[in-house]
Amino acid sequence: MKLSWIFIVCIVLSSCGGGMTKLLKNPDPAYKLRMAEQYFVKKKYSLAQQIYEDIMPYYKVEKEFEDIYYKYAYCAYYQGDYPNAENLFKSFLEIFTNSTKAEEVDYMRAYSYYKQSPKAELDQTNTIKAMGMMQTFINTHPGSEKNKEATEIIDKCRAKMEIKDYQSAQLYFDLGQFRAAGVSFATLLNTYPESQKGDEYKLMIIKAYYRFAELSVEEKKAERFEQVINECNEFTDRFPDSKLKKESDVFLNLSQTNIKNLGNE
Repeated sequence: MKLSWIFIVCIVLSSCGGGMTKLLKNPDPAYKLRMAEQYFVKKKYSLAQQIYEDIMPYYKVEKEFEDIYYKYAYCAYYQGDYPNAENLFKSFLEIFTNSTKAEEVDYMRAYSYYKQSPKAELDQTNTIKAMGMMQTFINTHPGSEKNKEATEIIDKCRAKMEIKDYQSAQLYFDLGQFRAAGVSFATLLNTYPESQKGDEYKLMIIKAYYRFAELSVEEKKAERFEQVINECNEFTDRFPDSKLKKESDVFLNLSQTNIKNLGNE
């Protein structure tokens, strides 16, 4: 019984494959186009894509070519082939420079990059490209209805980049590379000055430089504890109402005490 079902499945698959082969061999491009349109409407994008690709040479000088290429690009997008989709959307803009679909396709090109944006801990090259392309879209189409969505995507990408940079800075701290951690958290704070976690980053700068000072050679300690005091004073000026201010004040007092003790030695 099991073998019978396997046999039936094989026959069905063979029939489907044979049907597509027969269709592609059909000499009537108009018929092929109608079939491609049907597959596209039914969301059978892989089948539609094969037919569109087959008939493109014939329709290259015909009025239907723009719509064929447009849907061909979307076939790649809907199948999750975002690198190819981005390239096809780009080509569409280059070929059909005066198309009424140019704004939509320009957005979809940028969005295809956004769809390639990985998890925060991975390489963020595509995230950076997506941000740049979304900003270019906004600048190029200032009146577009898509600009609100484009801005939201830029914000999401920046949030992901912030997480990535935070993880890198925290890793330095966890590995005991406190000077590097202090520099990284300072860069993080400067890069994302409006972050809701700004006071947390500033406190991590204080903690990192305090640990760096503690582990320094004797002749460098006073100078480095002074740096901690400066960071604590900056914390108070910048985040006077922060719930973390008490913790910052602890490091301020510890640093002052350390400098006083070093002076008495």
